[in-house]
Amino acid sequence: MAAVIRSLEAFAVSLPREVPYLGPLRDGESVNAKGYIVRRGNRTIYPDRDMSVIVKATTRKGTVGWGETYGIVAPQAVVAILREVLFPFVEGRDARDAPAIYDELYDLQRVRGASSGLYGDALAAIDIALWDATAREAGVPLNAALGNALRTEIPAYASGLPKATLHERVALARSFFDRGFRGIKYAAAISEDAVVAEMQALRAALPRADLMVDLHWRYRPEEALPLASELAPFKPYFLEAPCAPEDVDGLACVAEASAVPIAAGEEWHNIYETKLRLSRAKVRYVQPEIAHTGVSQFLSIARMAQANDASVIPHATIGVGIFMAASLHAASTLEDCPYHEYQHSVFDRNLAHVETTMACDAGCYRLPTAVGLGVEPRESLWNYRMDI
Repeated sequence: MAAVIRSLEAFAVSLPREVPYLGPLRDGESVNAKGYIVRRGNRTIYPDRDMSVIVKATTRKGTVGWGETYGIVAPQAVVAILREVLFPFVEGRDARDAPAIYDELYDLQRVRGASSGLYGDALAAIDIALWDATAREAGVPLNAALGNALRTEIPAYASGLPKATLHERVALARSFFDRGFRGIKYAAAISEDAVVAEMQALRAALPRADLMVDLHWRYRPEEALPLASELAPFKPYFLEAPCAPEDVDGLACVAEASAVPIAAGEEWHNIYETKLRLSRAKVRYVQPEIAHTGVSQFLSIARMAQANDASVIPHATIGVGIFMAASLHAASTLEDCPYHEYQHSVFDRNLAHVETTMACDAGCYRLPTAVGLGVEPRESLWNYRMDI
């Protein structure tokens, strides 16, 4: 039976947080008048709150599918793309055609340079909502609708140690390990020039942990390779995002010569961006971010990773839990998915605004069990809608 889309709506939400994403402000960092911070460690803009864009797709039968993407910067722009450009081309379509609809919407702007970025994020939100509506109308969880539900739990690694001092960050890492999290990742953007010292301190405290470091695109290849050699004695599980996203040659060079496995891919929106990189860079772990890819491209990227002998470890950052549920469902269909990122400073707090059985504890995610994504926004979430 067709799941024809009757209407689509888009909302932006802004949830306050006490400590900015990645941790307290460092020397030289401040929040500007619009609520944004530029992290000195990687020259990247972040908000002082959690912003997200949510899509509501309603079928002719009244079934509602939910989607979500980043609103991390200028969520109003994503909402405008959805409302003004994309929604009219989706209304009246069958949600079961989500992959084909994604391709058609992608084609609208491909010759205008909008193959990723905010446009790609908008496509991801629609795609997730269509898959949710499809699974709900079929009366099954999303991973069953995808046809390959392999597991109900996925190992999680604790991502981020948002404390001001190294001593506090090591103590936080130890607390996660004691709670069953065998993988722990810290951020070079707040370690600044002490990346090796932090790895050394963490390894001394946690000799059996899988330790990872997000390099946040900070380095040129000639800087990243010596750093990898310095880190290698401490046996990191991976080094993430060593070079600028557009530096394909740099990524290929580092992946080829690094003494430590390389992970990359959170900023890749589609198979075109992925193929360009994986055809040249032999990364060990591919990290699709479903808020950028949607379900359809996530699965295509995962297949491409497998064909290139890479494992998939999905990335996950700012969100209220809707795209997180989609990522867990998609990841649960993969044979080679050793970990899924757990952004504890985001996930635990924002989960209060959705109805779900999804949870993360004792080192594992538990997938939601209801139909579709298994997530429904609570009324409390709409208290944080932005006036657009």
